[in-house]
Amino acid sequence: METSMQTITQTAPGGVETMLLITNAPIPDPKPDEVLIKVAYAGVNRPDVAQRAGMYAPPPNASPIMGLEVSGHVLAVGANVTEWCVGDAVCALTPGGGYAQYCVALAAHCLPIPEGLSLLEAAALPENFFTVWVNVFDTCKLKAGESLLVHGGSSGIGLTAIQLARAFGATVYTTVGNDAKAAFCKDLGAITFNYNTQDWAAELATHTEKRGVNVILDMVGGSYIEKNLRNLALEGRYCFIAFLQGGSAQIDFRPLMMKRQTITGSTLRARPDAHTAAIADALKLQVWPLIEAGKIKPTIHATFPLADVAKAHALMESSAHIGKIMLLVGGEI
Repeated sequence: METSMQTITQTAPGGVETMLLITNAPIPDPKPDEVLIKVAYAGVNRPDVAQRAGMYAPPPNASPIMGLEVSGHVLAVGANVTEWCVGDAVCALTPGGGYAQYCVALAAHCLPIPEGLSLLEAAALPENFFTVWVNVFDTCKLKAGESLLVHGGSSGIGLTAIQLARAFGATVYTTVGNDAKAAFCKDLGAITFNYNTQDWAAELATHTEKRGVNVILDMVGGSYIEKNLRNLALEGRYCFIAFLQGGSAQIDFRPLMMKRQTITGSTLRARPDAHTAAIADALKLQVWPLIEAGKIKPTIHATFPLADVAKAHALMESSAHIGKIMLLVGGEI
């Protein structure tokens, strides 16, 4: 086994130019409940961009290296690990460390590669599927016959939410920034609004006959908050997962009381390990069979070599992509 690895480090928080590839970082040792993964692919996500900019610090005791999801093969297991063996192919949600040739993850936060998916596709699953499942289905209790509004429908989160909600029998509305993204989301079964050419809030009110939607998954915040609340149904549930426009808004909350609405929010990194393990169990039981049946599939927009991570982050910040942006670490294009 090698004694050092390639990874991405930072000179200081800031722009894409602060990220550097180094070749002599120490390989992490798995703790008793962890596995060491030889990374094939890693996903690039908005929280990585925020961490790079100094606005999303990793939790205590987590790796300072960016990267929240990987796929690869188990290279070593901790003393307490019984569910995985050396050589197993896995994808994993990590608290950090994915932008590296080797990464540790809790064994309970690893999942098998769904049958029929490549390692590249599997690495695109954890961050989005854990996030959507816990917020839309666990917390907001979306069920068949209800409706979901998800902003940023062409993002990894958006495409995951559209497919999962449709698979479980919900009507899905989404906002996007251009006609190509609208067409892509429409093909997945979503009713789409182009926020650059349409008044999406007015259009949504018309589509729902002013009844509103049952669940809203919001990663935008800012000016969208008041519009979202106005389009939230009686006993509707509104969940924040990010604030691309900021977390402040001038709101009259009296209608929230009259309509018995709920507002909530979460981040994955701040959850207790046992909670995250329970999400993994739910995904394996209820979602992995849908993926293996071909009913849900990740969309890969672009894959960059690890050394080109700056290009990957620049693409993420441009919002020009549809689906996931990935890093090739030890796999093959």
